[in-house]
Amino acid sequence: MTFWQLVLHLFNFALPALAMALFMPWAGRWVIGLGRASLRRRMGVQALCGLAVLVGGLLLHGQDGKMSTYIALVLVAATAEWLMQRGWAAK
Repeated sequence: MTFWQLVLHLFNFALPALAMALFMPWAGRWVIGLGRASLRRRMGVQALCGLAVLVGGLLLHGQDGKMSTYIALVLVAATAEWLMQRGWAAK
């Protein structure tokens, strides 16, 4: 495997988490409203949580791309956004 192929594999592995990190703060802002945390901070937290879920799914299943890992990614992203937006105290 060349270096370029390794970079592409790593990028494609992380892409679902990075896409969710871009999407979820905007969706949370639309559904719940403005939160205390900045948009950039929420995107960073979402990216870290998403990457942790993908690595956990890889370690648990022994391969990436399992549907249960992607379901967990969506649930963790939604829960993290709800916590950062303080959804329990929504207006």
